Amino acid sequence: MGILFTFTLSINSFMQKKNSPLVLVLIFVLFGTLFVSAQKKSKDDQNANLRTTPKLVVGIVVDQMRYDYLVRFWNHYDEGGFKRLVNEGYNCKNNHFNYAPTSTGPGHTSVYTGATPSTHGVIGNNWYDKESGLSVYCASDDRYASVGTSSMAGKMSPHRMNVTTITDELRLHTQMRGKTIAIALKDRGAVLPGGHTANAAYWFYGADEGNWITSTFYRNTLPKWVTDFNASGAVESYKKPWKTLKSMTTYLESGSDNNTYEGVFAGEATPTFPHDLPKLWQANGEFDILKVTPYGNSITTDFAIAALNGEGLGKDRDTDFLAVSYSSTDYVGHKYGVNSKEVQDTYIRLDADLERLFDALDKKVGKNEYTVFLTADHGAVDVPAYLSDLKIPADYFSYSEIKPQFEEFLQYKFGTTDVVKNFSNYQFFLDHKVLDNLEIRLVEAQEIIAKEILNYKGIDRVYTGQQMWQNQYVKGIPYILQNGYNQKRSGDVLVVLKPGTISYPKTGSTHGSPQIYDTHVPLLFYGKGIQKGSTSVRTEIPDIAPTIATLLGISFPNGTTGKPIVEVLDEENEY
Repeated sequence: MGILFTFTLSINSFMQKKNSPLVLVLIFVLFGTLFVSAQKKSKDDQNANLRTTPKLVVGIVVDQMRYDYLVRFWNHYDEGGFKRLVNEGYNCKNNHFNYAPTSTGPGHTSVYTGATPSTHGVIGNNWYDKESGLSVYCASDDRYASVGTSSMAGKMSPHRMNVTTITDELRLHTQMRGKTIAIALKDRGAVLPGGHTANAAYWFYGADEGNWITSTFYRNTLPKWVTDFNASGAVESYKKPWKTLKSMTTYLESGSDNNTYEGVFAGEATPTFPHDLPKLWQANGEFDILKVTPYGNSITTDFAIAALNGEGLGKDRDTDFLAVSYSSTDYVGHKYGVNSKEVQDTYIRLDADLERLFDALDKKVGKNEYTVFLTADHGAVDVPAYLSDLKIPADYFSYSEIKPQFEEFLQYKFGTTDVVKNFSNYQFFLDHKVLDNLEIRLVEAQEIIAKEILNYKGIDRVYTGQQMWQNQYVKGIPYILQNGYNQKRSGDVLVVLKPGTISYPKTGSTHGSPQIYDTHVPLLFYGKGIQKGSTSVRTEIPDIAPTIATLLGISFPNGTTGKPIVEVLDEENEY
């Protein structure tokens, strides 16, 4: 409007000197043209402020990545991987899972749905199904067949996820024109992020095949680019010794290479470098051994870059979505533990893989034409045996050790052990019919069992299903448990182990608890529409999906309980 005002002053000045009708007509035509143009520009600016339109969104989930891995190994990272995300993007330093159990299936689902298990229904990797009385897997679906393998490994779908994902909402917003491709070594790391409408989800089947596969839920045959990749020998090229990428003498941020806190491959005498994969091949599941090395992440990166080309991602006006999960970090962490040389080398190599991926995105999609977020599906605990040797309180818990005493108590108190049907994911599932027959109220039985369990070694606190139903917790452990409690799927008594106490072998690290070492994970945003900066204000995993939805100007996933992290978004692209 400033231009119009200036132009109007010029007209007035001109008209004082010239009074020709023709001149007046020309002046008003020109004025009208400028006015319409200014109005159109104003509307275009308003439309541009409603959303950001990257050609591609790339969601990266690093399996079992604690936040401190970003800081501990910082000096070993090059400029193009993690440092690029931190220095040129936005770093949420105090990001947490706000529910438990903290495991892969619920983690990936919560990242992409903007909700917690209480809403989206994926309450574990596996859980006891109260209707069938059987244990179910979060991604399994016998209605579909494998594609790309003769094994049963492809019988998967996202049908146990009750709500939509950010990837679903992008597909719906673009009338299914925008593509979604999801990739991970683990089936659940691809199936759940891909949502219900993905064009395809691909995962890795090892054993004696070493191929990327999918399910008939998505398609009946592998596309040519996938069969070409499987036949290319790219995976076989990683059948080589695993040596440290840099001199081990520089790996000062991790413990000694040879110690009693780490697992070993079958055929190894010590958990030390180098790990001779060709020699260990047959005894360790052939191609499956690659998953437990950083080479699994490299294979994932190779395949993700192939997908950029094969699917033509980011090549038209409709935003596409590439969901990539790096699973080998979890396999390595489970085997060797948080403080191992192997974990450090895996993250240094992952940094190089991220740089390769970003370079490919720059080349194939265009720098500043794509948006990235990177987070994790859970953290991990330090090996309790290691902590204990340092005189830090830590221990191991085994249900099988307390089970005889507990069943003796059940027999004494209820006259039968049948009142408990299942114990899994640190939850007791009671048999409501047995309790009805005994004329015992469910609430009463829950309280009796909770008080008994609290007496046992390794138990920190216990909550009942009734407490989860009746109360509205807003902080602390009960808040985290309640967000993970699904009324139709969860159990009757919830158990929390003491900090540093786990149910696991005495080598390697694990996760799953509501404790802070399992909840604190990275959250980095980078690229088109993203501010540069950082925050120490608490953010939570369900905030990711609504943040991306706000950036894109699309509907939130339909179960969203998180909220957009407004500081992340470029001011020019905010509402």
